[in-house]
Amino acid sequence: MRDADPRRRVPRTDALLADPALATAADTLGRDRVKAAIVQAQQRARSGEITPDRVRDAALAELPAPAPRTVLNATGVVLHTNLGRAPLPAAAVAAIVAAAGHTDVELDLRTGRRARRGRDALDALAAAVPDAPAVHVVNNGAAALVLAATALAADREIVVSRGELVEIGDGFRLPDLLESTGARLREVGTTNRTTLADYAAAVGPRTGFVLKVHPSNFVVTGFTSAVPVRDLATLGVPVVADIGSGLLAADPLLPAEPDAATTLRSGAHLVTASGDKLLGGPQAGLLLGAADLVERLRRHPLARALRVDKLTLAALAATLHAPTTPTREALHADPAALRDRLERLRDRLGEDGCKAEVVPSVAVVGGGGAPGVELDSWALSLPERYAEPLRAGKPPVLGRVLRGRLLLDLRCVPADADETLRAAVLRAVD
Repeated sequence: MRDADPRRRVPRTDALLADPALATAADTLGRDRVKAAIVQAQQRARSGEITPDRVRDAALAELPAPAPRTVLNATGVVLHTNLGRAPLPAAAVAAIVAAAGHTDVELDLRTGRRARRGRDALDALAAAVPDAPAVHVVNNGAAALVLAATALAADREIVVSRGELVEIGDGFRLPDLLESTGARLREVGTTNRTTLADYAAAVGPRTGFVLKVHPSNFVVTGFTSAVPVRDLATLGVPVVADIGSGLLAADPLLPAEPDAATTLRSGAHLVTASGDKLLGGPQAGLLLGAADLVERLRRHPLARALRVDKLTLAALAATLHAPTTPTREALHADPAALRDRLERLRDRLGEDGCKAEVVPSVAVVGGGGAPGVELDSWALSLPERYAEPLRAGKPPVLGRVLRGRLLLDLRCVPADADETLRAAVLRAVD
């Protein structure tokens, strides 16, 4: 006679530990932690709280999800701040893996002596922007500006246009950031108009530098005027230009976005920028400019606190050496090719009973860069109710909800992930 006691059907611990999903979890979280989750789930089954066939899933549910989780970015926002901005090129990912162990980050293997930290990344940055006499790297764009303000203008004045005193995100504002260094802001002009005469009247013996900030996440139109770097360079004091987005050379797709090379040629003494935006690399703060200024920054005590780690240096060097990046590929993606991919995806979904449409879409740069620039694109249109299950799926898929429809733009989705996306959509339908 068959034993009716359900407790006898509770899976054995060794069988559960051999389950592929739980075995993978044991590799990352440790066998003891996974075994404890299994024992807890088995006990729930024995007490009748769950059925024996739910033990495996219950054990997995007790374990923390991998962090961070890989997300398919189908929003059409190339540099999505909430998704970590720029996805790294494959070479940078490989470089991070290699740098995870012992590396020659500060060692000359030829001589066996200490070497300049991060020389590969610094040499690659210098080669990418020959107009920069010297370069340095810190841990993010805000840190680059803080280091410049501390080293060059502590207890002195920074002359800056009122129209460029921006909020940089998450409630942090540029004036607060700069004043935290001990510098005093000398605001000139008005919100919409600033002239060279305004700057000239403010420059004096207490001036540390004139700051030019690119308002990279908004556009002011109408009755406006701003002073270009080439004119600020005539004032006889250092000019620091924060270009923000990390564009190293001019890109015809982004004519209004300042780049490091052009800004330096226009007379800026120091340029600061981010590494994880248009450059397409890891989070880093780039400093490029006059050798004497960069050396002052590099030797300032604060530079030690803002030092980048070996993983960032490895990823930055690999990004600078790479022939292209996912960010550049997404920005310059051919709309016709995107439409072809979407039509194939739509047809495959239709074969599986999931009706979708291919519709025109508008993508944007994002990441606080190139405001107002729109990129012609295409998207898969699905009912809005798919948005939540897709976000909660494995892998999560993030789209854009617009007028009651969920739009999945493939501009930032790698072509080899189309099948993964199709499977995710079908799971969301069920």
